[in-house]
Amino acid sequence: MDFPPHDICAPFDFAREEEKVLAYWRQIDAFKTSLKLSEGKPRFSFYDGPPFATGLPHYGHILAGTIKDIVTRHAHATGFHVERRFGWDTHGLPVEHEIDQKLGITSKDDVARMGIAAYNAECRAIVMRYASEWRATIERVGRWIDLDNDYKTLNTPFMESVWWVFSQLYDKGLVYRGLRVMPYSTGCTTTLSNFEAKLNEVEESDPAITVAFPLVDDPTTSLLAWTTTPWTLPSNLAICVHPDFTYIKIHDMNRGMNFILHEDLLATLYKDPKTAKFEKIGQFRGEEMKGWRYVPLFGYFTAQYSDRAFRVLVDKFVTNSDGTGIVHIAPAHGEDDHRVSIAHNVIELDEIPPYLVDDNGRFTKEAADFHGQYFKAADKAIVKAVKAKGRLIVESTVVHSNPYCWRSNTLLINRAIPSWFVSVQPYVDSLLSNNEQTRWVPPEVGKRRFSNWLANARDWNISRNRYWGTPIPLWVSQDMEEIICIGSVAELEKLSCETGITDLHRDKIDHITIPSKLGKGELRRIDEVFDCWFESGSMPYAQHHYPFENKAKFETTFPANFISEGIDQTRGWFYTLLVLSTHLFQTAPWKNLVVIGLVLAENGKKMSKKHKNYPDPMGVINKYGADALRIFLVNSPIVRGENLRFREDGVRDVVSRVLLPWLNSFRFFLGQVAVFRKATGTEFCYDSHAPLSGNVMDRWILARCQSLIKHVHEEMEAYRLYTTIPRLLDLVDELTNWYIRFNRRRLKGLEGEADTLEALNTLFEALFTLCRTMSSYTPFLTESIYQGLRAFIPASPEQDTRSIHFLSFPQVKTEYFNEIIERQVKRMQAIIELSRTIRDRHALSLKIPLRELVVFHSDHAYLADVEPLQSYLRSELNVRDITFTSDETRAGVRYRAVADWAVLGRKLRKDVMRVKNALPSVSSDAVKEYMRTGTLKVDGINLVEGDLTIQRYCEGTAKDGLRQCATHTDNDVVILLDVEVHSELQGEWLAREIINRVQKLRKKAGLKATDDIDVFYSFEEGTGTDIVDAIQQHEEIIKRTTGNVLVDAKKRMGRKDVLMEEEQEVADTKFMLSLASP
Repeated sequence: MDFPPHDICAPFDFAREEEKVLAYWRQIDAFKTSLKLSEGKPRFSFYDGPPFATGLPHYGHILAGTIKDIVTRHAHATGFHVERRFGWDTHGLPVEHEIDQKLGITSKDDVARMGIAAYNAECRAIVMRYASEWRATIERVGRWIDLDNDYKTLNTPFMESVWWVFSQLYDKGLVYRGLRVMPYSTGCTTTLSNFEAKLNEVEESDPAITVAFPLVDDPTTSLLAWTTTPWTLPSNLAICVHPDFTYIKIHDMNRGMNFILHEDLLATLYKDPKTAKFEKIGQFRGEEMKGWRYVPLFGYFTAQYSDRAFRVLVDKFVTNSDGTGIVHIAPAHGEDDHRVSIAHNVIELDEIPPYLVDDNGRFTKEAADFHGQYFKAADKAIVKAVKAKGRLIVESTVVHSNPYCWRSNTLLINRAIPSWFVSVQPYVDSLLSNNEQTRWVPPEVGKRRFSNWLANARDWNISRNRYWGTPIPLWVSQDMEEIICIGSVAELEKLSCETGITDLHRDKIDHITIPSKLGKGELRRIDEVFDCWFESGSMPYAQHHYPFENKAKFETTFPANFISEGIDQTRGWFYTLLVLSTHLFQTAPWKNLVVIGLVLAENGKKMSKKHKNYPDPMGVINKYGADALRIFLVNSPIVRGENLRFREDGVRDVVSRVLLPWLNSFRFFLGQVAVFRKATGTEFCYDSHAPLSGNVMDRWILARCQSLIKHVHEEMEAYRLYTTIPRLLDLVDELTNWYIRFNRRRLKGLEGEADTLEALNTLFEALFTLCRTMSSYTPFLTESIYQGLRAFIPASPEQDTRSIHFLSFPQVKTEYFNEIIERQVKRMQAIIELSRTIRDRHALSLKIPLRELVVFHSDHAYLADVEPLQSYLRSELNVRDITFTSDETRAGVRYRAVADWAVLGRKLRKDVMRVKNALPSVSSDAVKEYMRTGTLKVDGINLVEGDLTIQRYCEGTAKDGLRQCATHTDNDVVILLDVEVHSELQGEWLAREIINRVQKLRKKAGLKATDDIDVFYSFEEGTGTDIVDAIQQHEEIIKRTTGNVLVDAKKRMGRKDVLMEEEQEVADTKFMLSLASP
């Protein structure tokens, strides 16, 4: 099928028209066709971060997809072959958490009872639940990407490549097993990596309590420790102080007790230490307190640890910024706690410290007083128990940031647990060096945020105690002394003598054993699976099943030319990609990285389905169209890595301010081509090699087009989308509000056939250039307009021209550049804008003729630039006379000085107020002399060049007959406009108003410019005499503009073929206007 022809009279519903474009793309298989057309060209590689299909796409996905689509479309248009392959994250916590909730699974025992095979089957069943919705959304927003040849992290080829990645790291000695205190999710019953713990931080209030720990040798004296995690107190094994801090012993007179705490932290104990009743009775350095023994708070571990625990330790991690300068140590729940406990022999290096909270976050039976309580909920009961023991000294609250599980949204705890790690800390310098080779957009995200994160990178916990994921391919002996790392299916089959392995999930391979080479019996696979971030970080290799397939293809497209995701991925996907790439290939996996901000609700809060604080994305698209949404998102701070408050009104504004004027300029072109055809009998045909026009506005708009092409090409090469969109939108404004507005007479054929043809060719080229330049940003409207333009383009048999997206990005035509003309028009525009402002201030419509405009500038070259354009000024500003002058007296120009008082104040200090008070009274002549000499004395204070800024202005004047003159300046050119309404010019204005009413009525009736029609008017008796006089006096202008002579309705002679009749109002006079067939 051909693309439906454009009806310039029909209403244009952007969303519905986009659906026509989609249907056309499907019919010509546009995306795959474009890939075939670019085969053999240099490759442009792009990695798409895999989302989960267990949730519906939201604005963040649409934004990221739009950025990726713009960049890859542009790369295709500029001569590259760009494969775009979609991927899916299908493993890990997001999937497992949903199944746990669905089946009511709360522990590993629940999974064991149902079996891993059944559990994984449940996971597999939901991983692509919303795939069809994703496909529909991706297609509807205009994104071209291969969804049929997608990659999924659950596919065996992908998983095998993940095994290969791991085996490479293992063989390099970069993998080890260690007992570390790690973030742990009780909601997902697994450890997380340190960077995952940073993905969901929440500001909230917690209890802050000060607890007494009486000394064994002096029960009347207690160490005071401060904590915001009361639930860790039952696991307390030690107290820690800083060796170099000074601690004081005080006697609290009200409590009758002795306390020891940091000398500068008495405010933790007393609201006002200055008035508190206490006496200092001793002082110690932290080092002196080492080994002091104290009475345990709870007795859960007294028997087991009495000989090595419950004593004072020293370490420099203790701070004096808050609390008491004394820290309670629970080695199972803190990284520093664990390290310090090992260093002081409270626990052994490989000993799992005592742990009173189970996998689900509930206290075990060993903590009899709190058995079964969820750890955080137990805070109150623990504080109550401490109080009952007489050990609670101060109870308050503190607001701080707590880490929550990014998947289950449950509070994370720290837990000592054996895990598998990839070494990162020793390679921080390499990570930073590789990051330096990256072009980050915006730069500060990479240079600061990401670099700071890398500089403090920790070894990466890659193991998860879960089920639905890629199993870690380590087969080990029972004593862990013999370990074999498997890097491929073939290797596993060879060593195990198993054959036909087609699935690598736990339920398919956990039973497989490998005979020991050291006589240790059968080696079995460890229980853990990979962190899903390890899988997504492996996607550059695993999507190609590298190195088992596509070896040459991968090696010629790595590193990727481009990736883009949200700023939150600096601690997620960006990080894991860089770590693995650095370890494998000693390079960053990308060359250019665009970071986008987050899309928030209009009130600045996170978008929430629960709170319904944002409009449905598909609802917005179906209402305004995808192009409008794309432009709104990309033309915002979000492409500079900042956050965006989503406003539906902003999308609507794109339609009214950008897309609709652009469309109307195209429709205007089609209408004038039809008029040209009717008037001359000639079919318009675009001539891309036409001689340069002699018309200033033609030359100007074509020069502006070349400036745009050059700018977009340069900025897109630098991936600065945020500088590109504003210039694209500028050209839409310049085309619709300047070029067409100023050339209507030429385009309507009122200046002769040759000139009309020249203007039409210029307008066509501007529209065509705009479409080709913006096709990556607004793929739908550019396609729709292009299909309307195709009929005027000579056939090109050697090129497939069926879609705008098959065409190359336009090349700059250097011969079109003309700095002089661009400067001339820019100056003309300044004069027009200043004059429009004056009219607005005086409520003078542009249709009201004014007598005179005076343009002043001291530089004759400025006036020489705009004088040749005075016909445009006269027409646009509706003034009869224009005077250009450099005579300050004639224009009434004066000078005044202003200052940046903050800057000048730093120089003059106290004298600045004398200058500020006296400056307004400095004469215009004195200021003008300052411009010449660079010196001026104000109230006795000498000022020099640079201290003041000079402004030109003029006051209303009555010279040379300008009786009611208004003035305006942009501090460059000064204009004076006669704002008096002159009676002899009123008739011309009334004629313009009548023309306006006729044109609007014709449009409402659905008439084309080529349709012949009769126009009749009628007034109530005794009204409208001045309007009738204007119609008769300006009959020729009205006929030339509308194509009609207006006739009194009394002469209609009872004709019944009236097409439309409507009441009008001009100058407070009402009358009827009707259209009838001739």
